[in-house]
Amino acid sequence: MTETPIPSVLFVCQKNGGKSQMAAALLRAAAGDTVTVHSAGTKPGAALNAQSVESLAELGVDVGDEHPKLITAEMLAAADVVVVLGKEAQVAEVPGTTFETWITDEPSEHGIQGMERMRLVRDDIRARVDELLARLQG
Repeated sequence: MTETPIPSVLFVCQKNGGKSQMAAALLRAAAGDTVTVHSAGTKPGAALNAQSVESLAELGVDVGDEHPKLITAEMLAAADVVVVLGKEAQVAEVPGTTFETWITDEPSEHGIQGMERMRLVRDDIRARVDELLARLQG
């Protein structure tokens, strides 16, 4: 019996401090060692978004020692699925790799700020991560 290769997912956003890190942490928590997970940014910021980290901690999800990092050609080449979160990050598609763009709801456009905003963003991303994991395991 041959082993099924472990799928690799790369989450990308512009700063790699919030949404892509959140998606990666949620997928790691849900998938365990059944999926290889990375995240990166097209213009990485200096640090993770504190409210993003706090909203994950509310679910018992830890980001570990993650930090914003620049996307590389190697990351793209190694990924089976690349998920771009938001409209800001532009990533050139690589043949043979599945690319998806998730335009998440932005509560701040409706006057929702702070932790309430971050929880809504987190829950939107979590639902999308759960659906992605179901497809990967299907």
